[in-house]
Amino acid sequence: MKSETVPFEWSALLALQRATHATLQVLATELADLDLTASEINALANLADGRGRTVSELGAAVGTRPSTLTSVLDRLERRGHITRGARPGDRRAVLVELTDSGRPAAARIRRAITDLELHALGELPAEAVAGLRTALQALTEVTR
Repeated sequence: MKSETVPFEWSALLALQRATHATLQVLATELADLDLTASEINALANLADGRGRTVSELGAAVGTRPSTLTSVLDRLERRGHITRGARPGDRRAVLVELTDSGRPAAARIRRAITDLELHALGELPAEAVAGLRTALQALTEVTR
């Protein structure tokens, strides 16, 4: 796609930013009683399947560097939602896992995200949603 053939106001990246802000606003309102930041919501959502992840794995899943993720994990650990410990078989890797109080919060976040996605995209054809996911994956993997 050549940039000169697409008007700037139709930019996919600008539309993605608008969509991100709109969805974060809806989630922040819906989950306000959890008193979590968008980054904390993202981290818990990615742990909602109950599988522990190393800091590096979680950083890749949430789209941030492990060093940036540290303060988010510090806050979640202080609130009792996660634990960090040595990974079995590799004491150098830090394993992040949900706690008993973190599991229901993560499950609620995952449900809110799923409900919002179904509400927003449920009427679109499956091919359109698949195309969106493909485009988002391409943007996630972009390097320069």
